[in-house]
Amino acid sequence: MGKRIPMWQILLVFLVLMLSLIWTILKTGGYVHMALVISAVFATIIAVVNGFKWSYIEKGIINNIGRSMQAILILLCIGMLIGTWIAGGVVPALIYYGLMILSPGIFLVATCLICSVVSLATGSSWTTAGTVGIALIGVGAGLGVPIEMAAGAIISGAYFGDKMSPLSDTTNLAPAMAGSTLFDHVRHMILTTGPSLVISLILFGILGMKFSGDADMSQVEALMSTMSDNFYISPILIIPPLLVIAMVVFKVPALPGLFGGVVLGALCALIFQGANIGELATIITYDGFVSETGNEFVDALLTRGGFSSMYYTVGLIICAMCIGGVLDSTNMLKSICEQLLKLSKGTGSLVLITIVTCIITNIAASDQYLSIVLPGRMYKEAYEDRHLKNKNLSRVLEDAGTLTSPLVPWNTCGTYQATTLGVATTAYLPYCFLNLINPFVSLFYGFTGITMEKMSDEEYEACMRQRALDAELAAKTME
Repeated sequence: MGKRIPMWQILLVFLVLMLSLIWTILKTGGYVHMALVISAVFATIIAVVNGFKWSYIEKGIINNIGRSMQAILILLCIGMLIGTWIAGGVVPALIYYGLMILSPGIFLVATCLICSVVSLATGSSWTTAGTVGIALIGVGAGLGVPIEMAAGAIISGAYFGDKMSPLSDTTNLAPAMAGSTLFDHVRHMILTTGPSLVISLILFGILGMKFSGDADMSQVEALMSTMSDNFYISPILIIPPLLVIAMVVFKVPALPGLFGGVVLGALCALIFQGANIGELATIITYDGFVSETGNEFVDALLTRGGFSSMYYTVGLIICAMCIGGVLDSTNMLKSICEQLLKLSKGTGSLVLITIVTCIITNIAASDQYLSIVLPGRMYKEAYEDRHLKNKNLSRVLEDAGTLTSPLVPWNTCGTYQATTLGVATTAYLPYCFLNLINPFVSLFYGFTGITMEKMSDEEYEACMRQRALDAELAAKTME
């Protein structure tokens, strides 16, 4: 073990992390993986200068990566699930029926709902905005709806699905960092995200009342026609996602539940879409589903899935866990946590500190994954010490980390949304009602104690025993 690292050196590490990420995103346009690696190397140098041996740091990195293995396995399973659900016509059916609810009189409300459905089906806010979102921007223009309002409705719906879908990488990452389970996490998020969505829909309804006219529905009709021409569309294809939802309700473990969804998607592909075993094997194990309908929106939306689709996120998690391992094993995170926790006097202030940390990380580190990983690792024990169940922390991580990421112009999410929808981040930000409201709902619950579930005495004792065992195991592996 080395000596306690001075706070100014710890802040220097975070400054290097921030600058390298901003440089990567704004100047080079490259992947953030290298910025994370460079920051991990710099953090390692600081640690070595303060007396930490490389062998100790290396073990810390490996241990930290090990904590994310369940999330990585789930992500790979999700890659298989997405591929089979598209090949089986499940995702096309969900999108098809979602598009059917579009009405000129309630465009903003309908847009938010449609994007919610698509994002729930795909688990991706980026894909939703880059396909159906682009089409809906065109429809909004035909209605005379300002594109910044349309973009706000698209992003609100897209991030509702991204936050609530078991297929989303952030939905799996947050409970992995907080020590919760996927399905407990999803159920608990309903209590903050549900009211936030309802309030957002009301506001979109009020905004939309002043717009009227005939919409140019050609783009939406083309999407629906292309899907019905290339897939067998039937209400029966809604059964697989309903069964997955049922698994959430009945607390089936994540991996078996998701793999059950893979099997259901494969059966739909064989029975309803005429796929063969060889095609399914390729879709599941590597390439995912490749759409060749000739409609660029549909092909971009449905060319997804497979193991390879998750490599970017898995690689990013590993890189983030590398720097997290250095910061954690050398007590840099603990030092920052101790300083911030001095401001925490109760559950409400703890939630506030968590939300602020997530937002600052989104601003400084420019990546939503880090806004979940770093605060999750920093505050896990603080929530446990207050007898708060882990799902409270995982919910706050998403309420603040996931949802504020597209509101930062230089964040990866903000840059993508602005470029894809053709609307500046600062222009659409005031209309991203869900993203703006959700952190305040979470904060309200924190200060009032509503839905902030506490551990029983038995659960707390079991948690403390597990923490002691983890510390003992970590100490042995670090020897």
